[in-house]
Amino acid sequence: MTGDPILTRFQAFGSHFQAIFRPGDERWPDLHTLWLHPERLPRCAAETPLVERTLALLGPLDWGHFPERNLGRRWRQPAVSYAAFAAAMLLKLNEGLASMGEVRRYLVEHPALIPLLGFRVVRCRAHPHGIDPQASLPTSRHLTRMLRQMPNAVLQFLLADSVHLIRQELRQHHIEVGECISLDTRHILAWVKENNPKAYVEERFDKTRQPRGDPDCRLGCKRRHNQQRPPQPLGQEPPTPAAYPQPGAKVKFGEFYWGYGSGVVVTQTPGWGELVLAELTQPFDQADVSYFFPLMTQVEQRLGFRPRFATFDAAFDAWYVYAYFHRDEDPLAFAAVPFSEKGGYKAKDRTFSPEGLPLCAAGLPMPLHFTYTDRTTCSVAHERGKYVCPLRFPQRTADACPVHHKCWEKQGCAVMMPTSIGARLRYTLDRESQLYKDIYKQRTATERINSQAKALGIERPSFAMAKPLPTKIR
Repeated sequence: MTGDPILTRFQAFGSHFQAIFRPGDERWPDLHTLWLHPERLPRCAAETPLVERTLALLGPLDWGHFPERNLGRRWRQPAVSYAAFAAAMLLKLNEGLASMGEVRRYLVEHPALIPLLGFRVVRCRAHPHGIDPQASLPTSRHLTRMLRQMPNAVLQFLLADSVHLIRQELRQHHIEVGECISLDTRHILAWVKENNPKAYVEERFDKTRQPRGDPDCRLGCKRRHNQQRPPQPLGQEPPTPAAYPQPGAKVKFGEFYWGYGSGVVVTQTPGWGELVLAELTQPFDQADVSYFFPLMTQVEQRLGFRPRFATFDAAFDAWYVYAYFHRDEDPLAFAAVPFSEKGGYKAKDRTFSPEGLPLCAAGLPMPLHFTYTDRTTCSVAHERGKYVCPLRFPQRTADACPVHHKCWEKQGCAVMMPTSIGARLRYTLDRESQLYKDIYKQRTATERINSQAKALGIERPSFAMAKPLPTKIR
């Protein structure tokens, strides 16, 4: 028995009416699929240069395996996918859009990008492309909220896939990247009034008073240095500052901010440019060396091997940094790090015997007395040893020190240091060699990447661009 033809036609018209005037879940295939099969693009989009440029930029990324949230959950409004939002943010950077409002206005003016990026499509006959852009897009406030709440793992997926694609492209030109890497950190100011020099704050640098505008940011120091007072006439003491009474010839100055620190690992490819391999953002009260192991883990995962060479600034002058890059099978591998003279020792003041034992002031190898596990003086638990005077341990073999050391009457001189080979490499590294200088020069790669990030506005909020923050004396 056939149905009523009038009723059948009425039902078909109702379905068509709902598809046009009601919000739906209509989505195009993901960007990677459309990049592989451009014939699936509608003619109105395929003929648009902007769509072609966007597809060429974002299409190679593996959007099919992008980590997505549960879009089937009963949200108050239809959920915006993380993939669509991430693609919109990449478009924002590529097109030089400054704010979320500009991003939304840009997409409204180019409605063919809305389904291409993965936003939910609301059909409407009144618009040229059959898409209602205002109803299809979330508000600017919701976009800002997504940027604040998006999991970091989602963005790390895009970075890892970008590294994979660039390495594949370079391999076609017989270029392998990652042999030498550099690491550096950059501060990111939080959007709080404590960072605004024009706002009155009773105590701007009190770390116990958390800013209300950002519960996750922390107070940290960007740089600290000693400022030498001008020379005074003979017999007169240097003046004491009135605001911060601290007598003395030197006063410590520092720049303090509430915010975060971003660490990046960069490798340089001659003739091509710099490639970011890993990134980590932490509260600003974390030390630079705390970035080392998490970032090196990311680098090894994305490269598939451990780099031979690395270069850092003096903040990374730690024994475990040298030990990480040391290899018995590759004696040339090392980390180029300036000596920071921690503990009052200069690089030339400590030498070692061929067996790896430190030499005393008389030039004698100091035997290891005992070892213990140190969990307090370093962020990494490690074995530490005490090396003692060879003329007193294990047996006393002399009545006096050949160089008359001041500690001879107190059981002789002693040295406390890690037993790791990295502690020895820190002192024995030849920082005057040409290889060291060539490797250390590549540290400028991170400076160029950080300069690009600063140009994109990552460092300072807009209210802090005009005037630097005050300097506090510590």
